[in-house]
Amino acid sequence: MLSKGTAKKVTIYLNEDTQHHLSPLYESILTFLVHKGVSGATVTRALAGFGAHGVVHTPKIEVLADHLPLRLEFIESAQKVDELLPTLYDMVTDGLIEVQDTTVVKVAMKEKSRPAPRAPHERRAGKAKLMRIFMGEADRWNGEPLYDAIVKRLRMLDISGATVYRGILGYGAKGHTRKQNLLHTNRDLPVMIAVVETEEKLIPAAEAVEEMIQDGLIVVSDVDIVRLVHAQPAGEAADAKLPAR
Repeated sequence: MLSKGTAKKVTIYLNEDTQHHLSPLYESILTFLVHKGVSGATVTRALAGFGAHGVVHTPKIEVLADHLPLRLEFIESAQKVDELLPTLYDMVTDGLIEVQDTTVVKVAMKEKSRPAPRAPHERRAGKAKLMRIFMGEADRWNGEPLYDAIVKRLRMLDISGATVYRGILGYGAKGHTRKQNLLHTNRDLPVMIAVVETEEKLIPAAEAVEEMIQDGLIVVSDVDIVRLVHAQPAGEAADAKLPAR
């Protein structure tokens, strides 16, 4: 690892499309530096420039856009740079290598946090109730969308979860087809809310929802639930509530 004190900064100027053994030269140089244990290197791409050939390279000219200049830089100890330079000298057949004396003032690197160990996943199964509530997207309750009001009410009743589904086509007891139409902004598409919960909590929730619906359908079914509970890191409590469906 690079340490504080005197060091060498190496800057290599080359073109983006310069090749080395069928690969871009800058990629070959980076691979070489990683293999040799260099602390780090950066490649920056210029907007425009020209070199010894006297040709101005700019993205404004399509034929020259892939020939833009690149700048590859890294900082290492003088001993390490002396070790690398012969190979870099051979690799850069069209470009410029510059070496400068520099001083490393600070070297800081955050340590990667290690994830806390996890316990094996837990499988939970049992009996529950599935409630499905059908309505129209345009249905309202006290000035707000009915589906939104129902979800808020379910949260107040401590229901573990609810999912709102929006249909693209459907019809109800009145036989009116509800269909998405890009030409009309006032849509009344079918909406369904699904809830999975224990029977003792779902029955009062169904009664509360029934009072809010003027035109719709509530269906309650028996279901078997199988839940794989992801293990939590040490110190975190697992959520034992039933998932939304």
